[in-house]
Amino acid sequence: MITHRRPPQEALVTVLDTRTPARSTPAHSTLDRVTARTARVRSYLMCAPTHFDVTYAINAWMQPGIHVDRDRAVAQWQALVETYRALGHSVELLEPAAGLPDMVFAANGALVVDGRAYGARFRHVERQAEAVLHAGLLREQGIEVVEPAHTTEGEGDFLVLASMILAGTGFRTSLHAHVEAAAALDRPVVSLELVDPRFYHLDTALAVLDDGNGEAPADIAYLPSAFSPHSRRTLRQLFPDAIECSEADALVLGLNAVSDGHHVVLPVQARDLAVRLAERGYTPVPVDVSELLKAGGSVKCCTQEHHA
Repeated sequence: MITHRRPPQEALVTVLDTRTPARSTPAHSTLDRVTARTARVRSYLMCAPTHFDVTYAINAWMQPGIHVDRDRAVAQWQALVETYRALGHSVELLEPAAGLPDMVFAANGALVVDGRAYGARFRHVERQAEAVLHAGLLREQGIEVVEPAHTTEGEGDFLVLASMILAGTGFRTSLHAHVEAAAALDRPVVSLELVDPRFYHLDTALAVLDDGNGEAPADIAYLPSAFSPHSRRTLRQLFPDAIECSEADALVLGLNAVSDGHHVVLPVQARDLAVRLAERGYTPVPVDVSELLKAGGSVKCCTQEHHA
């Protein structure tokens, strides 16, 4: 496990032997976590798929020339927005820009924690202009934005818990960005290596079910085969009772889900995962965003959370 922390004066990298039994969260049995689930009001930023299309390929899901029903994409996205609002969460909107068909995937535009943002620096030129638009809106909202020096794709590869930030690398976000994020946000960052190109961002291979900010311990679901062996060991040490998702549910981007600690909004196609969530005391909230799957995105990709 590689943990990046920021001490009082400078950031440094601490490398921990994954064979040690130390955990950042205490071990709890699944039975301890079946009953009490508490939702917490969240704040989200989203962007309408007004210009959504698949005109280039920057991940394994995209097939240029595939038919895209934009009206259907907009309707599915609007239903997702209404779902969040019906659950009591706030949704702010970023104005979509012509020529940027992937702007609907707002999660990639920044990582926002405690009123401070670590901005985006997209790997592919097709998306690089999005970072400026995200940073501009955040600054208008009074949020300080730290401009990254290394390739980083926001919440696509950074998932926030109470005690740490889980960070993905291997396809998009640079390992150097993990160190930079730890310094920018003054939070410990745990690096995880992705190895399957179908799961190119961390949020396609791992879902935070409970961030640990309430009475329940942190809880996740993930696809083990999407991670390198040492990262699988890290996850099993940190989250011994995590839900291990099937590949079938992962391939409909079932792990690209958003949870408020009680309700888990996820693709309707991930049926087995929904059953397992209910068994653990969560309330699955299935939605259909299948049109956006044509570009390799789903529920979480559309949702940038501003973490308190």
